[in-house]
Amino acid sequence: MLETYGLSFKVTGTLMWYYHICHRQVWLMARQINPSQEDENIQIGRQIAEMAYNREKKEVSFNGVKFDVLSNVGNTLVVGEVKKSSGSLEAAKMQLYLYLKVLSEAGLEAVGELRIPEEKKRIKLELNEEVVKQLEESEEKIEQIIKQEMPPQVIATKWCKKCAYNNFCYA
Repeated sequence: MLETYGLSFKVTGTLMWYYHICHRQVWLMARQINPSQEDENIQIGRQIAEMAYNREKKEVSFNGVKFDVLSNVGNTLVVGEVKKSSGSLEAAKMQLYLYLKVLSEAGLEAVGELRIPEEKKRIKLELNEEVVKQLEESEEKIEQIIKQEMPPQVIATKWCKKCAYNNFCYA
């Protein structure tokens, strides 16, 4: 848990995902400046999460993170992250790896499964030392971003057009 400028936070899956998409989103989310919940992409993502994988436990919270889907396959704990598309695949992988790291730190071994129901894709992930090092580096950089008094400058990317923070950055 980090205490910065009166903010207490733990790096969550959402912050990890945002870090790999847009550093400005990290700064905003850490300050509880939330994206527009009326945004079409947020609503579509919410619908997909509600409709997919109804036979499994959904929205499971554990040690400050929230898993989309949790199941047991044989003797293996499987943590699933559901995404609407594979457009932000690397960010989604890092988010899911963070969940696996949190479980590992609690003494629980699990595998990850990135699920993209609209594309009928399932990508298996397993935590390893190299990924843990990448996560730790990302967590340090997230902390640095959050410590800044002002948000990072807007850097136009392919994500901006469909971003729920678009009005905040370009109004």
